[in-house]
Amino acid sequence: MTKEHNSISHRIYFVAFVMFLFAALIVYKLTNIQWVHGEHYRALAKKQDIKTFVIPANRGNIYSSDGSLLATSIPIYMVHFDATSPSEATFNKNINALSDSLGSLFTKNSSFYENKLKAARQNNNRYLLLGKDLSYTQYSRLKSFPILKLGIYKGGRIDSIIEVRKHPIGQIAQRTVGYIGTDKNGNPNAVGIEGAYGKYLDGKNGKVLKQKIAKGQYKPIRDNSEVEPVDGYDVISTLDVYIQDIAHHALLQSLQKNKAEHGCVIVMETKTGYVKAISNLGRTEKDSVYMERLNYAIRESGEPGSTFKLVDMIALLDDNKVDTSKVYDRKGGSIPFSGYNVVDSHREGVQKISLARGFEISSNTVMVQAVNENYKNNPKQFVDRINKMGLNKPLGLPLKGEGIPKIPQPGTKKWNGLSLPWMAFGYGVEVTALQTLTLYNAIANNGEMIKPQFVSEIKEWNKTIKKFEKEVINPKICSEGTVKKLKAVMENVVKRGTAKSIYSKDFSMAGKTGTAQGNYGINGGTDKHYISSFVGFFPVEEPKYTCIVVVHKPSTASGLYYGADVAGPVFKRIAQKIFTDSPTTNEVKDLNKKSGSQESRYNAYFAKAQNATSKIPNVKGMPAMDAVSLLENMGLRVKLKGNVVGKVKSQSISSGQPLQRNGMIELVVI
Repeated sequence: MTKEHNSISHRIYFVAFVMFLFAALIVYKLTNIQWVHGEHYRALAKKQDIKTFVIPANRGNIYSSDGSLLATSIPIYMVHFDATSPSEATFNKNINALSDSLGSLFTKNSSFYENKLKAARQNNNRYLLLGKDLSYTQYSRLKSFPILKLGIYKGGRIDSIIEVRKHPIGQIAQRTVGYIGTDKNGNPNAVGIEGAYGKYLDGKNGKVLKQKIAKGQYKPIRDNSEVEPVDGYDVISTLDVYIQDIAHHALLQSLQKNKAEHGCVIVMETKTGYVKAISNLGRTEKDSVYMERLNYAIRESGEPGSTFKLVDMIALLDDNKVDTSKVYDRKGGSIPFSGYNVVDSHREGVQKISLARGFEISSNTVMVQAVNENYKNNPKQFVDRINKMGLNKPLGLPLKGEGIPKIPQPGTKKWNGLSLPWMAFGYGVEVTALQTLTLYNAIANNGEMIKPQFVSEIKEWNKTIKKFEKEVINPKICSEGTVKKLKAVMENVVKRGTAKSIYSKDFSMAGKTGTAQGNYGINGGTDKHYISSFVGFFPVEEPKYTCIVVVHKPSTASGLYYGADVAGPVFKRIAQKIFTDSPTTNEVKDLNKKSGSQESRYNAYFAKAQNATSKIPNVKGMPAMDAVSLLENMGLRVKLKGNVVGKVKSQSISSGQPLQRNGMIELVVI
């Protein structure tokens, strides 16, 4: 062997040795990673590829007291497709059937989906969008399609669910039912019943493990979740949809008629404190339509004006200062106090009148004289009476944003020579509409002041989880004798006082008007406006409901801006609809008395029913429900189009045509 050959052999051995060392080093490194640091790297890989995601619980529903759905969560579905998951055989065998099914569901050509699915398969697309904003019906159909029905891994179907909150009855009572929004930091911020009772509505979220697939997208690693979500409880509100609808439209009509800026109305059940209706409507600046913008009834506190005079009467009568028969001189409807004049809205008429009559005609001069004469040397006694009634502090509602009342207290910096007389006719104090209503409700409820309630119970299906009992604020704000006198004078306000324009002989009402001036001291009074109100209860004999109506900034062009003119008709409309128009509350006086219109309708129906043979009858002009009954008894299927409580305008099958049992006939009703 030559010297040159030996050199080549040495070099080959050296290279082989180096390669052996390199291979040994790789084996060592792999062994080290696998056995020494393996757990660390496996955990790190898992942490990067697999994450825990929250599954939001289904939020509970909010119902009215009569079972109507006020707020509910609707699931909106989204489905993606991992085109790499199905096997080659499964994909090729079912691609045409899947394309046809998708085309049928989304009303597109099946070839569109076939090309789309094949391209996704070829490009290894692991997150192809098949459908978004899907209803439950669409989602149910889609997940039963070929390939997709195989699930996550074999079928590549990736489901996402988003919960959307809906209000089936629209914007009625929207501010009280509430909504779920976000604050300035992007955090969830629920208001109204939605926020106050969120701990019951929320439920408990679940958890699911998802694996990263591509482009920051994840899909579940298995069909079942790690922790299943628990649905929230249902909240039963005190609101009554029928009364709410009446209150809403009565207020809207007044706001539109009087071109007012905003207003509110609350109807409360006297014995329980249940709020049966609450409407808050404000005019938008852009298009001048009225909508639920703010919860004025709860959060807006201001000077109430003459509705506060009930406080005067309670104090004067219950402290035995005077009786309702005490006579005062109106002195031309104007009396001075510390350089300012207290004036009556209407100065003319009889000047010497009783305290009761002064309340009935809302005389500022009479009420101020009565309060000032009896409490000027001890104003604390008068204010303590207000504090005892609870008007100096919020009601403590579970709903956010309750307005803070302001009652001047003797001995403080804000107390001066005008404080007592100004309080006597509702100025210098601030309360909310709901706080005023709570006071009047106490008189209607024989002196027992109870806290307004918006929710009666929490339920899980038909099982009651929590029931909210009546909360008493003050068991007796005044004596029974005082209550009796106050009910009488408030009834006279409607019969012969400032609210006599809303009097009805058909049902009894009692209450008090209020017309307060706003911004009277700002910019020299150039920004002055009026706040018109009426608060009371009905029927007087056995009060069932208490109601307040407040309308801000009604137009003064017509001169009709007083409480009786603006707010009073709303109150009357509500009482009238509840106790006169509602068939559930009408008193049946004579069961044997026949109605001419009912007799005529029955005779027409009976005649057609007797003559019904094998031909289609003429039902034009018949009440819709009578026509349905007649035709269905003849074996036809009936479809109504239009107002179901109206009369039939036309029928799809002409009269006299042969009758075919189980045939469909469409009726247009007006």
